[in-house]
Amino acid sequence: MIVNPILLQVFRNRFVAIAEEMGVTLGRTAFSPNIKERRDYSCALFDANGDMIAQAAHIPVHLGSMPLSVKAAIAAIDMQAGDMVMLNDPFAGGTHLPDITLVAPVYVNESETPAFYVANRAHHSDVGGMSPGSMPVATSIFQEGLIIPPTLIVRNGEIDRNLFALLLRNVRTPQEREGDFAAQVMANLTGVERSKQLVEKYGLQQTCDYAGYLNDYAEKMLRQTISAIPDGEYRFEDYLDNDGISTDPVPLKLKVKITGDAAELDFRESARQVKGSVNAVYAITLSAVLYCFRCLIKEDVPTNAGIARPLNILTEPGTVVDARFPAAVAGGNVETSQRIVDLVLGALAQAIPEQIPAASQGTMNNTTIGGIDPRTDQPFSYYETLGGGCGATSLHDGADAVHSHMTNTLNTPIEALEYAYPFRVTCYGLRSGSGGAGKQRGGDGLIREIEMLTDTEVTVLTERRNGSPYGLNGGSNGQNGRNQKISATAERVPGKITCSFAAGEKLRIETPGGGGWGKK
Repeated sequence: MIVNPILLQVFRNRFVAIAEEMGVTLGRTAFSPNIKERRDYSCALFDANGDMIAQAAHIPVHLGSMPLSVKAAIAAIDMQAGDMVMLNDPFAGGTHLPDITLVAPVYVNESETPAFYVANRAHHSDVGGMSPGSMPVATSIFQEGLIIPPTLIVRNGEIDRNLFALLLRNVRTPQEREGDFAAQVMANLTGVERSKQLVEKYGLQQTCDYAGYLNDYAEKMLRQTISAIPDGEYRFEDYLDNDGISTDPVPLKLKVKITGDAAELDFRESARQVKGSVNAVYAITLSAVLYCFRCLIKEDVPTNAGIARPLNILTEPGTVVDARFPAAVAGGNVETSQRIVDLVLGALAQAIPEQIPAASQGTMNNTTIGGIDPRTDQPFSYYETLGGGCGATSLHDGADAVHSHMTNTLNTPIEALEYAYPFRVTCYGLRSGSGGAGKQRGGDGLIREIEMLTDTEVTVLTERRNGSPYGLNGGSNGQNGRNQKISATAERVPGKITCSFAAGEKLRIETPGGGGWGKK
């Protein structure tokens, strides 16, 4: 069949528009600041097999792994029209427990099986576990919160209230969780309706055909990109500061082998899984690799299942990049994912140095704070990730104080934060001079200082507090980050810890700068 290039572009934009509108619905109807302000969510459209057709411009670590969750849901439950399946299990394609995925089938023309699926994933700021925010310095996933395997939560358009009540009873902030979940349901309903409208206009067969053509096109463009990389083996090694339990660094190792139009990425020499929570499940490693290679493509191509076809990822089960149950994994999603990106880009920089940036901050600076809000006498749970410096490129300085690589969220506005929680933000600005020097300088990190207005429990899961974001081609490393507890004096806080703060004490986070590129 001859592919109409104009129609191909029409379908590409229509598919993406479905996912984008799902995201708008989710963000505008959500309850928590983490979702409605930070936009810590992702939406996508999938074919009948659970392979991705299109995604919105949301969060890479969510999107690369989401097809595995969709396929787990399809395998576990025979979804009928009006049904939705909830899951957060990292060992079933999830990322970490706060990221809850909701999957819905799309039935068209009275079909007996789904023609498509829509799904969204949103970070809930508490799903139980040993500390507020469900991001503890844990040694087992059981300490991190409620594990939800693929579960039929919406039946024929109605939420299973008995089951949902059980879930809400196990979290600290049930009203907020209920509001955010309702927003996820509405997002999927939007996706289902828009998918049906697309089929009504163009027909099911043509819609499915062009979804396949778009996957083929994405594969073709990535193969062309890989073909331009010199054949060979390229190795790189980097470290996580520690796992939060031991002070020992955790080595990650990668060998990239380029052969023609395909790439093999071998992580099998990386460290065994550790006691702490920096273990990444395979879905995280997959997400990071897909993100890196998608970024290499210069053309504006769709991000879909075709991107994965030229890539062969090798991992050793039971390592920090392919953890096994019941490993603690909260930090693997947010911290180890960033280091895997550093590994992949560091290896590729040996082959195509002009195309690869220096290391960005290499952390999400996860901060969770919980306690009892004196204004309401109700529990609260705040979660945020903080931006930092981006790595410089051969042509440009690194961006200052933004999220990079595996995250794509916003910073919570001070006004929204102070309205929602018993905090006062006493400092928020650039960490001047923290970017690495070079022909092109690395981006600066930021400083966020929060004063507690009540007694709280604080958890930080951060990286690059010991090691620094690397520079490339003679550029200097970015400055590493720093965490402090400020009362009468300033006390350095480890990169991964849970500790108590009294009213009046301050948490100060100074995020890393990006690496510089080239000799100055």
